[in-house]
Amino acid sequence: MLNILIVGNGQCGNRILDAINREAFGKKSRFGKYLSQQKYKSNVETIAINTAVNDLKEMKFTKAKDRIHIPHLHGVGANRNVGKHVFEDNKTHIMRQIEERGNFDVCFVITSASGGTGSSFTPMLVKELKEKHDFPVYSVVVLPFREEGTLYLQNAAFCLRDIRESGADGIILADNQYLKQMGGNVESAYNGINDMIAKRILFLLDALDSEMMMVTDLGDFKTVMSGGAGLATIGFYEAKEDMPVRTAIQKALSPSGLLFSTDVYDEASRAMVIIRGDRERLSIDEISTEVEKLSSAVGHVFKGIIVRDGELPQVLAVLTLESASELENLYAIAVDAIKYERDKKERVSNVKEVDRAFSQIDGMDPSY
Repeated sequence: MLNILIVGNGQCGNRILDAINREAFGKKSRFGKYLSQQKYKSNVETIAINTAVNDLKEMKFTKAKDRIHIPHLHGVGANRNVGKHVFEDNKTHIMRQIEERGNFDVCFVITSASGGTGSSFTPMLVKELKEKHDFPVYSVVVLPFREEGTLYLQNAAFCLRDIRESGADGIILADNQYLKQMGGNVESAYNGINDMIAKRILFLLDALDSEMMMVTDLGDFKTVMSGGAGLATIGFYEAKEDMPVRTAIQKALSPSGLLFSTDVYDEASRAMVIIRGDRERLSIDEISTEVEKLSSAVGHVFKGIIVRDGELPQVLAVLTLESASELENLYAIAVDAIKYERDKKERVSNVKEVDRAFSQIDGMDPSY
């Protein structure tokens, strides 16, 4: 049994963590309460960290003892510099909370790249974990809408760079641009992408601790994640009735199945493909044909098959990237955002037009 730690930092990380807990631990009793009874094989510990207490209070499926509030008013206001100071001041407390939960085989830290608490805490937390422990640490990072604003864009650019430099064993990218494809109102769209990420993470964890016809395990996952440029994404698809397994594999690798926009046959460098379903629906010939097609483009592909009686085929693909054109596009926009914020700050400090307006009444008193 694997011992797994999942940390959700900031509002986005908290909400994805809560979605994971809802699926992995949420079992409703006749009293309407949710009981923390795992249905997965691994021993999973979850911790939510936030400076905004209201975000922690909104969590419905995460135990109170697993929510760590770092007091700082009501958040850090999307200011990563403030967030870094707050983490440093509370580092000992945060690390003690993690260490009290025991030893782990692997850790996932989930965050938005664009906010304040998550984007500032995550690189520093990863660095602390890597310095004090020998288990691998992977960061699941959610990128912002491109039009969300200059502060969020520059936060995303610096957050990703800092996580890479923190010693993280890999960064798994998800992209809020997918919200545009999902439609509906804002709340349902955000909930939708949180559920997409949670489902993929839980499928991965379940697979790594399952008996397989063709084995993939944590060691194989580490090998996949060590390839490429330290970046990865995850694809997933659940077959519809009578859909051949080859189609499910193709859809998991297609843009609609991925969390991050990439052409896997052009930009991926290693892969792990895990197929789960009823034995009668898992054609070895179809699986081999699709895996060979992928391996001819990306090199090595680890393949795992899990037999579950009565299940329609489900396919999970973990793909490391040697290049990421969409990320390059994001950084081009972020550079403009950084310049805009810098120039605006200089204009405010140099021109002081408002000060000139006030100066017009210097030496004068009101008359009544």
